[in-house]
Amino acid sequence: MQFPEELRTAAEAYAESFDRKQLIKAASAVSEKYREERADGSRLVTAEAETAAYAVTRMPATFAAVSSALEHALACYGGNITSCADIGAGTGTAGWAAAMLAEELETLDCYERVPSMRKLGEKLMDEADIPTKANWYDYDITNGTLPHSYDLITAAYVLNELTDTARARAVTALWEKTDGMLLIVEPGTMTGYRNIMQARKLLLANGAAIAYPCPNIAECPLPDGDWCHFTARAARSKLHKQLKGGEVPYEDEKFSCIAVVRSECRPCERRILRHPQIASGVITLHTCTAAGIEDIRVTKSSKLFKAARKSECGDCI
Repeated sequence: MQFPEELRTAAEAYAESFDRKQLIKAASAVSEKYREERADGSRLVTAEAETAAYAVTRMPATFAAVSSALEHALACYGGNITSCADIGAGTGTAGWAAAMLAEELETLDCYERVPSMRKLGEKLMDEADIPTKANWYDYDITNGTLPHSYDLITAAYVLNELTDTARARAVTALWEKTDGMLLIVEPGTMTGYRNIMQARKLLLANGAAIAYPCPNIAECPLPDGDWCHFTARAARSKLHKQLKGGEVPYEDEKFSCIAVVRSECRPCERRILRHPQIASGVITLHTCTAAGIEDIRVTKSSKLFKAARKSECGDCI
């Protein structure tokens, strides 16, 4: 799903109120903080210029990752989503994805601890006219509990900011307030994958069922040194390229994720883990199944060939 053009316009209009050199410096600082993956509980974005740079350079990629994960998860889940809490909302990216994908959504609450992020997130939602109006709250995932339960709770690029102890407490607390689905999205790095695996183990121990991406609840079958992650492509605007110092009109955001539910779901029997390898008359798919990792060769005579030809990493096949 494409990043909403009206949201991009509103974010860039706000960013244009800052000096261009200041924005470039802020964008570089934001990128460096995300690469460090400090996991010490510190705020990754604090200054208003950094918040503006984040909205231009990180929101599109984050939206691409969250919307991809949520779309796949909802396809495996039959429950109704009428309420959503976006935890560590930042400027509201996951909330936007939920508002666009959950057709029955009536209540959207965004929880964020950084004042500049809350202020801009609320401004962007008002100006870009989000499908479901949101309520914004000052909230720190490390020292508070949610006042309500929700059909859907999202926590995108949040756990990577926490210590191991704080992360476990946060996952447990969020699951307690989840009536339907909890979606956690992390960077598609070894560290992000480790965070997802820790959350996965904890959630399964608390009775959760996996909707996405795992076809089973057994131990992850990937060998040491490998990790489960997917890729979502986000278009770059002219200002985006200027702030990031790039020329390519898009960027590929790698992410790891887990979506768990309380009720029955329809997990995929075979999930594609890597980009399909296409050769003359045959497509090779690296997949995760209930039995473990399986490479399958799909030829033109196979009933799967048409679907395999259109498939991408992360798809169910």
